[in-house]
Amino acid sequence: MDVDILLGLQAFRNGSGAILAEFLSKMTFLGELNTALVIMGAIYWGISKDMGAYLMMGWSGNRLVNGVLKVTFCAYRPWIRDARIIPYGTSMTTATGYSFPSGHSMNASSVYGGGMVRRDMPAALRVTLGLILVLVAFSRLFLGVHTPQDVLVGIAAGCLVMWLTVRLMRWVEAHPEKDWVVVCAGLALATGVALYAGLKPYPADYDAEGKLIVDGAKMANDTFKGIGWCAAFLIGWILERRFVRFSTDIPMVMKVTRITVCLLCYYAVSFILVPLVKGWIGGPAGTMVSCFVQMFCVSFVFPWCFTLIEKAREKRAAVPA
Repeated sequence: MDVDILLGLQAFRNGSGAILAEFLSKMTFLGELNTALVIMGAIYWGISKDMGAYLMMGWSGNRLVNGVLKVTFCAYRPWIRDARIIPYGTSMTTATGYSFPSGHSMNASSVYGGGMVRRDMPAALRVTLGLILVLVAFSRLFLGVHTPQDVLVGIAAGCLVMWLTVRLMRWVEAHPEKDWVVVCAGLALATGVALYAGLKPYPADYDAEGKLIVDGAKMANDTFKGIGWCAAFLIGWILERRFVRFSTDIPMVMKVTRITVCLLCYYAVSFILVPLVKGWIGGPAGTMVSCFVQMFCVSFVFPWCFTLIEKAREKRAAVPA
């Protein structure tokens, strides 16, 4: 049934001149990992610190949930299950890891669904965010890289995690001195997921020529990424709360400056430092450490640096000429 749906969409895609496919290729970009991190980071640094922290907290939880489900069910991608399915364009390059559930759908559920589930957001904005979420999820079907159950479970699980995160952040707000409980619980979960993903057996199916169809160890790479991101956010989050305490209630010029500089630094870290760390350490440990470095910069290092710079500038401005 799920393969028949994808074949039907593929036939429509091929018959429509791929016009809709180009649009949905752009929509699927909104669910990619780096896109999610950039959006959440920009909100955190200069728009709304509380909203940004909430989104990254929920996204970190979603990366753990997605990683556990992927390595538990070990579902093969649609084109591996049925050679008739041919993904559109270069969409296969971002379709990493096992298929179930959809990582893009869960990323979109974190960023856009995260705003949609909050009742304190304007109704029009919640509807718009919900529409973006649906389009991102549908794009994975239309491009031929996920099955309907992949995206439906991805949306359901992702939005559930964000709904729970709303309540978690309210609890932290009411009990700020107990933020360490959240961090310890999260790190314990991340450690458990790492052990599970690293020690469990993976299916080993071979083609007619005796070649391994899917390398389970490589498929678990996305799970190890999520572990690194989650651990880094939790540690960076509590360190910022205890020692930095920056604010986003600042003039617009400062907001734009912060976001611009932090984005430039983010890309430098992501495309220069992260590959170096990953290559130097190697294996699952290299994946976790490199992702830890990336997220730790987003959640703590960048805020710490711009806070130091802004305070130094204020002191200089306060000195009489």
